Amino acid sequence: MNYLLIFISALLLAMGGTPLARRLALRLDVLDLPNERKIHSQPIPRLGGVAIYTAFMLALVLLGNRFYISQVVGIFLGATLVSLLGAWDDRRGLPAYLKLVGQILAALILIGSGVEVGFLHHPVLNALVTVIWVVGITNALNFLDNMDGLAGGVATIASTFFVLMAGLSGQYLVGSLAAAVMGASLGFLLYNFNPATIFMGDSGALFLGFVLAAVGIKLRFPDNVDFVTWMVPVAVLALPIFDMALVVLSRLRRGKNPLTTPGKDHVSHRLVALGYTRREAVLMLYLACGAGGVLAMAITEASVVMGYILGSIAFVGGLVALVWLEWRVPGGQLRITRETAQSSETK
Repeated sequence: MNYLLIFISALLLAMGGTPLARRLALRLDVLDLPNERKIHSQPIPRLGGVAIYTAFMLALVLLGNRFYISQVVGIFLGATLVSLLGAWDDRRGLPAYLKLVGQILAALILIGSGVEVGFLHHPVLNALVTVIWVVGITNALNFLDNMDGLAGGVATIASTFFVLMAGLSGQYLVGSLAAAVMGASLGFLLYNFNPATIFMGDSGALFLGFVLAAVGIKLRFPDNVDFVTWMVPVAVLALPIFDMALVVLSRLRRGKNPLTTPGKDHVSHRLVALGYTRREAVLMLYLACGAGGVLAMAITEASVVMGYILGSIAFVGGLVALVWLEWRVPGGQLRITRETAQSSETK
C-alpha cells in the first residue's frame, strides 16, 4: 500500500508539474533547438527533468517512512547534484569533463553515506566499482535520451522491476525509491511519448540514471548469494548499458571521442535506419528492457551455475546484437534526416 501511495503521488505530481515545467522552459528560453544532428523540426522545451525531480522528492518526503528517508540523504544529495549540473547544461551548456567530475563527486557522496556495492568484499575494490557503476549508469540513461519517450519509458520499466523485487524481498527503502521513480517517470512520459511536447533534458536523464544506479546498489537478496545477485541490476539496466557500449565502441572504432562527439548512432537510430518508425523502435526497446527485467527476476532465484549460464547467454546475445548492428548499420554511415524520420512515421 505504501508503494502504491508513493507511486500515485509521484505520478500525479509529475502529471501536474510537467506542463508547469514546460511553461517555465518557454519563459526562460530553455529549448532544444533543431539542427543537423537532431530529428525534431521545432524547438522543444527541455526542463522536464525539473518536474521529474520535484515529483520524486515530494512523493518521498510526504509519504515515505521518516526512518528510512533519513538513510537516503546521500542519495538525495548526489541526485540533486547531478540534476543541478544537468539543469545548468540544459540552460547554458557545461563542458563534459565538469559534468563527469560532478558525477564522480556524487558517487563519492553515496559511498560516504554507506551506499556502495559489497560483493567484492574489499573496501577499495567496492568503492572503485561503485564509482564506475554510478557514473556509467548515470551517463547511460543520458545517452539513451535520444528519441521521444525512450529514456522515460525505460526508467519506468526498470523501476517497476526494482519495485517488484524489493517487495518480494521486503526492502521498503528500495521499493519506495523505485516506486517514486516509476511514478515520476510515467507521469512525465505522458507528455514525452512521440510526438513529445517536452524533453527531460540532462537534468532529468542524469537524475534518473543516478537514482536507478543507487537503487541497484541498495537492492539485496538475502536468500541468494551476492556472487550471483550482482547480475540482477545489470540485467534490469541492460538496455542503457548496451546502447552506451554500442555508441562508445562505434565512435572509438571511427576515431571519435565517445563523450563529446554527438551523433545519430544509438540503437534507436539504427532501428529507424532499418525501416522502423520511431514509435516502433521505442516500443521494441521497451520490450528489450522488459526482457532484461524478466532475466533479472530469474537470476534472483537461480543457483550459482544457472545464474551464470543465464548471464552468459544474455552477454553473448548482446555481443552478437552489438556486432550485427554496427555491421548492418555502421554508426559512421547513419544519415537520419528530419524528412526521412517524419516520412517513416506515416508509412
